[in-house]
Amino acid sequence: MKIRESKEVPKKGKMNNTLEEYKKAIRIKYEIEKEGEYFDFLYHPSRGKLRDLCWLIFEDNPTQDDLNVFRNLLCLNFDHTQKHKFKDQKDKFRPIETFFKGETDPSNIDAINLAAVIVDFQPRPFKKFNEKCRIEEAKQIKNVVENVTTEIENKGIEKNVLVKNEHEESKDIPKKGNLLLNFKNLFSKKMAQKIYPRKIITIAVGAVALVSSACLYLVQKKD
Repeated sequence: MKIRESKEVPKKGKMNNTLEEYKKAIRIKYEIEKEGEYFDFLYHPSRGKLRDLCWLIFEDNPTQDDLNVFRNLLCLNFDHTQKHKFKDQKDKFRPIETFFKGETDPSNIDAINLAAVIVDFQPRPFKKFNEKCRIEEAKQIKNVVENVTTEIENKGIEKNVLVKNEHEESKDIPKKGNLLLNFKNLFSKKMAQKIYPRKIITIAVGAVALVSSACLYLVQKKD
């Protein structure tokens, strides 16, 4: 039994949430309209007042959707010549009266749709409101997906740049090593240039001294 409920709840819950939003929006519109043009009918609504206001509204070029709502709830077509039949429908406006007063939470979708007509709430009927909600939801999902995709792409670009930079830095390390080695070699040559002349001079001086000593010895031996 629990498994069955878990399968049904998401679908029903989603629809119920949208219907609750629809009713909430109609109630908000009612709070605005009751201070407006139809103040006398809406400020302290009664079944009789709502019935009379409904007829007044439908006399002014109703849409086909509104005519369908009228027929669905009252079980008769709107006809200017049949007002006497319409007057007998006062009790059909009781759910709308208690809904506007905040006394009940109607479940009859036809009564809710007619309440939307009376306060001129758009979009109506509920089918259109639901469709609009689904479209807005789809747009939000699309935007989220696009944002996530863009973020992933940006992360990929950042990663590629980071890898590229690390690769370039790894190439630079041998160059730095070569520079250090070259500097070492250069330093060695400079030192050699300083050290070798000293040795050459020392050897030359020693050779001159040796030759001089030999010559002196020969001269002394002749004498």
